Parts: sequence; structure tokens; C-alpha cells
Amino acid sequence: MPFTCPKCERELTSESQRHYCAKVSLDSLFKGKSPDLLLLFDKLLAEVADWPDVLVGTTPNCITFVHRQTFFVIRPMQKVLDIKFYSADKLEGPPISKSIATAGRFQNNIRLSDVSELRPKLFSWVRDSYELL
Repeated sequence: MPFTCPKCERELTSESQRHYCAKVSLDSLFKGKSPDLLLLFDKLLAEVADWPDVLVGTTPNCITFVHRQTFFVIRPMQKVLDIKFYSADKLEGPPISKSIATAGRFQNNIRLSDVSELRPKLFSWVRDSYELL
């Protein structure tokens, strides 16, 4: 059962979960950004937010998706969304921009700027991250 922080009103997996405790609106993360980035975010959110036991939170720099741990992060940048997720194995080649070993798994990053770049494989990788963590 999720716990809601009384200070920032962010949903957490437990009362002891560490988090950035500040109220941050989703709109503030997209202020001054292209409408294409907001549409891209909406498509990603629509896919992931309804998975069982997913909590979505905002920090001053990103949107986090937590199952048992944070499994997916979307960071709106000036012209792209930086997407971070985890895998058991190193992922290489496009569209992966970075894959680094961390805590017995790999942190992978992809940068997207348009809905046309969304592929089923990306959603498969994010689902694998959800199941991994």
C-alpha cells in the first residue's frame, strides 16, 4: 500500500523510502519545451502508468516511475527527453546512447525528440526494467 508524504504529497512505496521532498508540478518540467516533447511524454506515460503497482513522481529535474524501485526515469531537456531504464545485460547500438554497469545491472539511456521515434522494443525494454526491479 503506497504511503503519501505529508510534506510534498508524493506517493511512495513506504514511509521510509528516500525521496526528494519538494512539491514539483509536471507542468513546470515542460515549461518552455516543445509541444512535441509533451506529446512524447504523454505517450510514454499512457503506456507505463497503468502497470500494476507503479507510482509516478516528479522531482525538479525528472519524472520517476517506481515499482519496487525506480525502474524508469524521464528527464525533459531543452530539445529531447532523456529516458533511463535498467537491464540485466548491456544494451548497445542505436537507439541506446549510453549503457553503464551499476549495482549488478545496467543503466541505459535513450534520447527521443519525437513520437515517431517510439518503437515496440523501447516499451519492451522498459517492461523488462519494471520486472527486473
